[in-house]
Amino acid sequence: MLVKWIRCTVVDRPGFERGQRKWAGLPGEPGFRGQGGGWSRGRPDVAHVFAFWESRAFYDSFMARSHDRLAAAQSGTYRDMQVRLFEHRFDVKVGFEPRFSDADVVRVAHCRVRPDRVDHFTLVQEKVWNPAMAGSPGMLRGVFGEAPGNEFLVLSMWDSAAEHGKYRVERVERLGLRAQTEADVAAIAGDVVRVESAWTVA
Repeated sequence: MLVKWIRCTVVDRPGFERGQRKWAGLPGEPGFRGQGGGWSRGRPDVAHVFAFWESRAFYDSFMARSHDRLAAAQSGTYRDMQVRLFEHRFDVKVGFEPRFSDADVVRVAHCRVRPDRVDHFTLVQEKVWNPAMAGSPGMLRGVFGEAPGNEFLVLSMWDSAAEHGKYRVERVERLGLRAQTEADVAAIAGDVVRVESAWTVA
């Protein structure tokens, strides 16, 4: 599965939201699995969109055929768009599905990992972080993806911002020490995204 993460700064919010509804045409596209997103809780003008495709081949075919027509409706409503693609490595919790209907917030973490620490980083993601997240109340599902250049994406969906906040306060610092995160990660950026149900395409 391919995970696409789009982040941009919105300059025309009503226009952007109108354009976002045009993506309702996606379910007819071969290989499309789901899409959703919302607004950053920390920066209200920043939007995040997450799209899921069965494979890179299906995604490339869509980009060559239909993408520009659907995207035209949002032209001029945003700036500073960043697009990143990640190949699914494994689920956080089990049985990941690209559903947003039951999620209140999505936590996204983007990590650049030191080349000599990639194997260790991946191992502790599987053995330390995943069980901790999977056992946290309110954590619904998630995905761990990899991109060329030792870049990784950890995406987790939560049924409430409060439950995600509790996990962060109670467990993240302690787990980070155990996982030796500082030794593995050269840079980390992230956000907590408030899911907009109108943006969900299933």
